[in-house]
Amino acid sequence: MSNTPASAEAAETPYASTYTPYPGAPTALVGATIYDGAGGRIDGGTVLFADGKIVGVGGSELAIPSGYTRIDGTGKFVTPGIIDIHSHLGNYPSPSVQAHSDGNEATSPTTPDVWAEHSVWPQDPGFSRAMANGGITALQILPGSANLMGGRTATLKNVPSRTVQGMKFPGAPYGMKMACGENPKRVYGGRGRMPSTRMGNFAVNRQTWLDAKEYAEGDRDKRNLAKETLAGVLDGDILIHNHCYRADEMALVLDMGKEFGYKVSAFHHAVEAYKIGDLLKEAGTCSAIWADWYGFKMESYDGIPENAALLQNADACVVIHSDDENGIQRLNQEASKAQAAGKRMGIDIPDATVISWLTLNAAKAMGIDDMTGSLESGKMADVVLWNGDPLSVYSRPEKVWIDGAMLYDANDPKRRPVSDFELGQPGEGDVK
Repeated sequence: MSNTPASAEAAETPYASTYTPYPGAPTALVGATIYDGAGGRIDGGTVLFADGKIVGVGGSELAIPSGYTRIDGTGKFVTPGIIDIHSHLGNYPSPSVQAHSDGNEATSPTTPDVWAEHSVWPQDPGFSRAMANGGITALQILPGSANLMGGRTATLKNVPSRTVQGMKFPGAPYGMKMACGENPKRVYGGRGRMPSTRMGNFAVNRQTWLDAKEYAEGDRDKRNLAKETLAGVLDGDILIHNHCYRADEMALVLDMGKEFGYKVSAFHHAVEAYKIGDLLKEAGTCSAIWADWYGFKMESYDGIPENAALLQNADACVVIHSDDENGIQRLNQEASKAQAAGKRMGIDIPDATVISWLTLNAAKAMGIDDMTGSLESGKMADVVLWNGDPLSVYSRPEKVWIDGAMLYDANDPKRRPVSDFELGQPGEGDVK
């Protein structure tokens, strides 16, 4: 329960979620291999859902109530909906043109007052591609990484909607994007202003947190949009998502959290996380990472494909993320690549555990794991039926349900979402 004063809580109510689940039918998926998202596997299993919720998950003996639509999944696989913890869909939409570039408020090193949802364009064709090709049912939209404090994140249900409020994941906590390392010092140092070094990055951050603590412990009735966000972090209501590459810098950021009294929910990009798996486990901080995307700048030079496997081996939290409008369509393949890299070095991670990198672990880092991320009775019926093993490069989502509503069916082109922007455009509804 929040301990935020009423005035600050009131500041968080604008632009509230108006999401309403699409209608669905009671459904029984039978005969498929089930990965439940929490590390479990059931061969020839049954998943039941109705009224938007998971009703039951079990073996072939699980009774199917009357009135359920039965779907034969023999030879196929079922997983929870895939969750991308790091996306810029909507605020860097397709087509990628300057007029659509709304992801970085690169006018000050700290902009905790901006909210990513105010840049999200619901008509971005990338949303439907992410569902059709990647089985994405929920995603977190973050501001870009030009700033030390880039602003609030937005967690969305991947559903067609006229407004961003209609996509907002009900009950999801806000996050705040932070960035360390090269980006802030390059952007602002290049303008001859602070920060231009890593020590400058920390100096600006620390002073900003000092000011935020003074606000949080004082009179919050005088509203300040930036400090409301920072106070929400200090209250524990807003989760920190910190873009950071180098292990030594992540360790310093963990100490900065201790200094000012907040926790880093996840480091994003985290190519050197494998060097500090013990510190990350102790802090309860997830590493949101790519399978093999590294070396594109100096701070990403020391990345290795075995990163995820080494973190898993250290019992630290692993999340596979995209940060890319194409990568979000193939997170399953990215996870498979990371698994294969581990296997080559002798770390054999079960398939069911690898699926959790895309589902429950992401949900935990986003603060929505009590609602989605695994196939458990009472959770949202966010479900993907794959036409083959989801860790195979040849497999694709066949059907996708969000809150029990079938929103994609590869065998029914009429069910494929097409935004207003796409109508009449070349490639309308194309999911190749």
